[in-house]
Formats: sequence, C-alpha cells, structure tokens
Amino acid sequence: MKLYFAPGTCAIGIHVLMEEIGLTYEVQKVDFAANEQSGDAFLSLNRKGKVPVLQRDDGSLLTEFQAIAVWLARTFPDMNLFPDDPEIQARILEVMDYVVGTVHMQGFSRIMRPGSFSPNQTDHEDVRARGLEIFNKGLSQLDRQMTQRIHVVDSPSIADRALFYVEFWAVERLGQALPPNLAEHYERMASRAAVQTALKANGYARRSSLSATG
Repeated sequence: MKLYFAPGTCAIGIHVLMEEIGLTYEVQKVDFAANEQSGDAFLSLNRKGKVPVLQRDDGSLLTEFQAIAVWLARTFPDMNLFPDDPEIQARILEVMDYVVGTVHMQGFSRIMRPGSFSPNQTDHEDVRARGLEIFNKGLSQLDRQMTQRIHVVDSPSIADRALFYVEFWAVERLGQALPPNLAEHYERMASRAAVQTALKANGYARRSSLSATG
C-alpha cells in the first residue's frame, strides 16, 4: 500500500492509523507549497486534488478520510478500531463527521484558504475570523463530549485518530492551547510510538507537554 500525504494535513490521522495497525506501506509526499496537488500527475490519481489518497495492494485508490479509516479498520480488524456494535459505530461516525465536516471543512479551511470562501481579498480577514470561531466552537463541543473519557468511545477507535488531527492543528499549526479534556487526549495520543513516527514523517517533533485552557 501507498499513502499519499501532505505534511500537516488531515492525512496525518490516516498515517497514525496505518502505523497503529502495523502495516507495511510506502508514503508519497505531495508538495502543497509547490501546488503539486493541482498537477497532472497527482490529478491522474485523485481528480479532487487533495489528500489523503490510499493506493491499495491491488492498485485501486481510496480517498476521503472517513472512507479510508473505516476500510482500514474493517480490513484489519485485530485492533477493534470500528467494532461491530451499531451503537458504537454510530457514535464513532458522529464524531468523525463533525470533525471532518464542521471543525475541518467549515472552520479550519476558512482559516487557511479564505479565497475558497470569498473571491474578494478584502473579505479574507473576516472569513478567517469566522473560521477560527467555528474551529474553536467545535473544539469546545468536542471537549464537552470528552468529559471523563479517555477515548471517544469505550475503547480506542478510528474516531480518536480523527480527533487527534484537529487537536494537532490547534497546537502545532495555530499555536493554541487546547481545552482541558482535549489536551489530555492529545497528550495520550502524542505519547504513542505510532503517533511519534507519523509526526516525524510530517516534519514535526512533539512538544514535551501541552497547556490546557481555563
């Protein structure tokens, strides 16, 4: 298998997942700074022009964070990262969809790519401010859900890897302190060998400790 990723993107959550499962795989960096995601070579793999992309052993391609995460968890079930119980599956998907659809796509994307939300340059600071508001409101909501919880559900799951990547963005890309429950979750995740391997591959060295807000 081969994982196409760009450093610091949501693909780091899939990278962590593959390391946790213990897969043998290759990684292929996509240079967003050089706009490689819009070049013919990458678009021939993924017309959406984004990562993550997983090229499976039979040569077929899979895109979108949730789809890749579920496929990996169900194809390699030993770690029980997406259990058979419908209630647990629903709770996992509930958090993943909120992370990807709201915190990421509505919040963080406005912060990093305001031009995708308004063609008018004079609007971009307002777009970024709205994105930061959505992002931090999302983190607060997720923090409440994590009250007195070690994992998103009763045991480690693919939802924890999704939650990790927005926690990572807050700390490493925005330089923010996390609210307390998320700070504890991020510390637990960041201490894992698989996460440290993924962080190193993305060019990040984990901080020794994280501060919680409030």
